[in-house]
Parts: sequence; C-alpha cells; structure tokens
Amino acid sequence: MEKWQNGEPLDGGRGGSDLRQHAHYIGPDPLRTLYDAVLALRQQPSDTSRTGRLIAQGRARMARKVGEEAIEVAIEAMRDDRGAVVMESADLLYNLVVLLADLGIPPDEIMAELRRREQAFGIAEKLPKTEEPVVTAPAPAPPQKRRKNAKG
Repeated sequence: MEKWQNGEPLDGGRGGSDLRQHAHYIGPDPLRTLYDAVLALRQQPSDTSRTGRLIAQGRARMARKVGEEAIEVAIEAMRDDRGAVVMESADLLYNLVVLLADLGIPPDEIMAELRRREQAFGIAEKLPKTEEPVVTAPAPAPPQKRRKNAKG
C-alpha cells in the first residue's frame, strides 16, 4: 500500500497509485476518504495502480487479500512488533475498504453498527455467539467390522 503523509504520497509522487487523483488529503475521516477514492477509481478503471488491478481481479481476490492481511496482523502481534502491527493494520483496513466498496457498504454503516452495539451492550463489542444458531457436527459413523480375506 502506498504511504501518505499530510495528503501527499511519501514517494514524492513517483510511481504511486491512481488513488492520488481522487484523494488529495486524508481529511477527518480517513476510511471515508479512502472509500470515496476507491469508488471514483471503480468509475474510471485503471490497471496502472494496485487498487485498479485489485478491483479488476474481482471480489474473491479482494476477500482473500483481507484474510491475508488479517493473518499478517496476527503474526506481527505474536512477534510483539508494534510498528509492523500498525503497518499491517493499515494494509488490512485498506483491503477491507476496497472490499466494502465492491459490496457497496460505506464505512458509515460499519460505524453505525459499532454505535448500535455500544448502545445495546455499553461498549462496542462483538455480538455474543449465542445469538447465532448452534450447528452440531454429525455423529461419527460406527466402526466397521473388518472382513477376513478369502485367501488368508
């Protein structure tokens, strides 16, 4: 993912992403700014940027990237590498926003769900698993008797 500071790419504008055309600054809501830039890029496809190529590869690839980045966050957390966790978390959020844009889910919907949970439970937390249906595994098949070999 391209690195930005104060609305400018850290590479000085050399070879960066086409998102630069759509997001001139991060603004007060970085996820929304990124989301809007991804939507704009979807309207004007480009295969010269990583985001454009990811969009062209489709939803399955986007979802796989979200999973890969989540695993990388977990690995860096287990290594206790704070800086790497920050970097990988930014990559995770980037890929998640690209996927959300593909699904037409703005970050505002996610924030609204967090607020709803905060109001319902007192803090923003994951919903309890008890609200989901319980699926039990099928019983294992009984062991089969071994047949004797006719020649033996």
